Amino acid sequence: MFLLGVLLCSILVLIKGEFSSDDCWALGFNKANLLCSSCEQLSNFNLGIIKSNCLECCHPDENTVADKKYAKAVLEVCTCKFGAYPQIEAFIKSDKPAKFLNLNIRYVRGLDPIIKLYDNDGHLQETVAIEKWNTDSVEEYLNTHLENDNRSYLRTNMI
Repeated sequence: MFLLGVLLCSILVLIKGEFSSDDCWALGFNKANLLCSSCEQLSNFNLGIIKSNCLECCHPDENTVADKKYAKAVLEVCTCKFGAYPQIEAFIKSDKPAKFLNLNIRYVRGLDPIIKLYDNDGHLQETVAIEKWNTDSVEEYLNTHLENDNRSYLRTNMI
């Protein structure tokens, strides 16, 4: 049934030239809020077969959001949920958090893992759910969005 929907939508695109919101919805995509960066991640989950349709339904990401840096981050999680999130536990117990001088780990009873990002004045700016992330994704996100001076880390670890 899904393949039939894909085939019909593809035929409509050839006729009309672009996917409508309804076409995208039939394919399982919400055209109103689908960012193209999400489509780029499909191959990581063995879903490359639907990537071209996803790219027809997506909106380009705004660079200003991706380039935004925050002064401080707090990774919050409940230790009782480490069994459900072994990658988050591995990140926390590794030496990776020490690379981020303005990252705090906070244990909150019953909470699924999230990262809270704060501005220079200590005001919460963004909260990101990270329960499906692996250790490399957490590190990459923090490298991208957290203001960080890794030089002091490098100096202490190279001596």
